[in-house]
Amino acid sequence: MKEVFDRHYKNKFKQLGLLPADGELPHLISDAATMQIIRWLDGNFGMAAHNYDGDMLTDEVAQVHRSPGFITSNLIGKTEDGRLIKEFEASHGTVADLWNMHLEGKETSLNPLGMTEALIGAITHSAELEYDANRGDIEVQRRHAKILNWCTTLRQAIHNTFRYGQGTRDMSGPEGFTTEDFVAKVAWRLDRYLSMQEDEEPPVLSEPSREYLRQYNVDRDAVQAMFQKYDKDKSGTIDFDEFARMLVKLGVAPISKDVKENYKIDEMIDSSSSEGEQKAKS
Repeated sequence: MKEVFDRHYKNKFKQLGLLPADGELPHLISDAATMQIIRWLDGNFGMAAHNYDGDMLTDEVAQVHRSPGFITSNLIGKTEDGRLIKEFEASHGTVADLWNMHLEGKETSLNPLGMTEALIGAITHSAELEYDANRGDIEVQRRHAKILNWCTTLRQAIHNTFRYGQGTRDMSGPEGFTTEDFVAKVAWRLDRYLSMQEDEEPPVLSEPSREYLRQYNVDRDAVQAMFQKYDKDKSGTIDFDEFARMLVKLGVAPISKDVKENYKIDEMIDSSSSEGEQKAKS
């Protein structure tokens, strides 16, 4: 797998900033990879895995979030004449408890992202195949444009619903929507976006606040105390030097290959500590 990755994908991953500083894709066994995926909450990484490993990793991560999965699994091949063949399915994730609750008539909150993205991919690919086979047909061209617009708008309506904090409970916490309420909210937003005039664009929203995440349990008082500790000049902001010292103290600073630069940061920390001790004595 590493040979295939290095030959066909490494440069593209590097250009997008998806590789570590040394430019190499780290090799991790499946259980260690699962833990890393859970820790890397801010994204900005890529993963290359064999089919079975990918199924298992996405299944494990989905279990942690109590979700059937957030992404699709796409299989791609070619016909003898060079046309692409694509198959889309939701990434693995088992939530048998939610299914049993549904059968019992109880309230559920199911994240449909993986399933919906797979359907959007399949619909789009089907439309493209029809378009390629009937390039001179005006009606096919109109239908193709309409389908692509509908799929793109549906994706945006779903993503924006999550960004507004109106997602399912695995993403938006206990106050999140039920399965039915989430579907209804997406349908309402989709209709609103599709009814906009040609010169109007659906809103492109930034990422939601971390407070919407179920695992968001930050002790704000403790964070404030840490901030004041590293805000040495009490300016209410942390400048670059203060930030560097904080990262080193916390043991999470990126390691520079320039040993002299590391010594410089160490000297700043020691100097800062000495100044603090002198002020305390005075």
